[in-house]
Amino acid sequence: QVQLVESGGGLVQSGGSLRLSCAASGTIFRFAVMGWYRQAPGKQRELVATITYEDNTNYADSVKGRFTISRDNVKNTVYLQMNSLKPEDTAVYYCNYKVGSFTSWGQGTQVTVSS
Repeated sequence: QVQLVESGGGLVQSGGSLRLSCAASGTIFRFAVMGWYRQAPGKQRELVATITYEDNTNYADSVKGRFTISRDNVKNTVYLQMNSLKPEDTAVYYCNYKVGSFTSWGQGTQVTVSS
């Protein structure tokens, strides 16, 4: 079992920055892909960014150049640095852990960007 705990969400003005953290605990497999997804009201959950153990990253087009995902494999923590935030980034952000067919989700953290 893997438990994920997110932190760092909040309210920020348009153009501002936030840094999300996700700490994983339990039985952690080094080759797991970790990532961030988000879900805005009335919309489906969507990919934001993912990162492999070897630091290969993938981003949604909507966040490229503004968001940066990183991970600390010693601390089993993944981060999402979000810059130049826009109102359309407002959503609940979820941390994700995936290895093979197993996936785990965090409880989510709210990010609200005011215009």
